[in-house]
Amino acid sequence: MSRATPFVFSLLWAACAACALAAPDEDKLGKAQGYPVGTAKNWFYDESVRVGSFTAQGEIPGIFGGKANVLPASSAPMPLRRREGEPPIRWTLDGRKKLGVDDYLARQRIMGLLIIKDGVVQVERYQYERTPQQRFVSNSMAKSLVSLAIGIARQEGKIASLDDRADKYAPKLAGTLYGETTIRNLLRMSSGAHFEERYDGKDDLERFARAVIQGGVEEAAGVITERDAPQGSRFSYASAETEIMAAVLRGATGSNLSDYLGTRLWQAIGAETPALWRADRTGLERAAGNFNATLRDYGRLGIVLANDGARPDDPQHRQVIPRDYLLEATDWRRAPDAFHPQVATPYYGYGYQFWTFPGEKRRFAMLGVYGQMIFIDPELKLVMVQTAANATAKAGQTSLGKEADAFWRGVVAHYDRW
Repeated sequence: MSRATPFVFSLLWAACAACALAAPDEDKLGKAQGYPVGTAKNWFYDESVRVGSFTAQGEIPGIFGGKANVLPASSAPMPLRRREGEPPIRWTLDGRKKLGVDDYLARQRIMGLLIIKDGVVQVERYQYERTPQQRFVSNSMAKSLVSLAIGIARQEGKIASLDDRADKYAPKLAGTLYGETTIRNLLRMSSGAHFEERYDGKDDLERFARAVIQGGVEEAAGVITERDAPQGSRFSYASAETEIMAAVLRGATGSNLSDYLGTRLWQAIGAETPALWRADRTGLERAAGNFNATLRDYGRLGIVLANDGARPDDPQHRQVIPRDYLLEATDWRRAPDAFHPQVATPYYGYGYQFWTFPGEKRRFAMLGVYGQMIFIDPELKLVMVQTAANATAKAGQTSLGKEADAFWRGVVAHYDRW
C-alpha cells in the first residue's frame, strides 16, 4: 500500500461523512448564501429564503405593518433532562422496515426535531445549521394557542359561553357573517363561510390578509360575505376564523393575545426563552400563525398538553390550562360527528383549533404549513415537535405528510402500541 492511500481513504471518508450529514435540498434553501433571511414581501413564499426566514420571522422589519409582541420567559424554566444516547426508534414506509431517525432527516426538510417522553428529551436534532437558541415560526400551530386563550378566558369568566356570538365581545363585527358566528363554531372552523385557502397569494386568505393590514381584523371581516353551509354543520378550514377570535379575546379581556397569555401560559409552562408574536399596525396579533419560539419551548408546551394542562414538575400540579376545556378541545369523541377523524377530513378530525388522530386513544396535533408539527400522546406522555421548510405549504402535496405520520407511528410504537 502506498503512503498516499491512507490519505486518499481519509478524504473519501470525509466526503462520505459530509454526504451523510447533508440535509435535503440545501442548495434550493440557500445554503451557499448562508441561509439568508427574506423580507416582508417574500419571507413566506420564496423557497430560497425559507430556512432563514422561518427562524427570524419575528425580527423581519415591516411584516403586516406592525411589530412583534413579546411573551416573556419564565423565571423558573421547566427543566428538560436529556437521556444518554438516542433510543433505537424504527419506522416503516412502503414495506421498508427498520428506518431510523437518520432516514427521516435524510428524506425530509426538517429544521428541528425534538422527541420527549415523560419529560425527558429522547431526540434533539437540527439541520440547515439551525441551533437550539433560534426561534422557529409556528405558522398555523399558533391557532392552538388562540384556542387555549379562549379556554382560559372562559374559565376566568371573561367569556360567559362558547355559544355566545363573536360580536358580543367585538361589537365592530356586528352585521358581518363572522360577527353572527358563535365562538364555538369559530373554534371548530365551522362558520359555514365560503373561504378558499390555497396559499398561492390569490385566494381568500390573501384577500383577507390585505384587508387586515389596511384596516384591522374587524374591518376585514366585512370582505367575507357568503355562507356555503349553516354554521356548525361542517368543518371548513379558514384561517380568518382564528383571526376573528383574537379580536373576540381582546374585546373580552382588554388585552392582546401576547399580554394575556404571557403570564397565564408562556411563563406558566416554564418557557426558557421569550416568544415573539407578529402583530398588525393596531397591535393585535396575526393570530392564525406568526408565533415564534425555540424548539425546546414548543416541547415544554407539548409536555403541559400531554399532562392534560398541568405542569408536571410543579409539586402542587396546578392547572395551567383548564383540563375540561383541553379535553373538549382535543378528544374527538366529545365533538359532533361532522368533526370526527376521517369525516372532517379524510384523515384528521378537528377539535377546538387542534387536529385529532383517528383511533381509540386520544392523540392530537398542532399543525402549521410547510411542515410545522407538534404531536401529543397524553397516555404515553409523549411529545414530538418538528419544524420544517417543506417545498409546498400543504404537507400532503409532498411526501412529508405521509412520512411524518409513519415516523410518528414508529415513535409511538417504540414505547407502546398504536
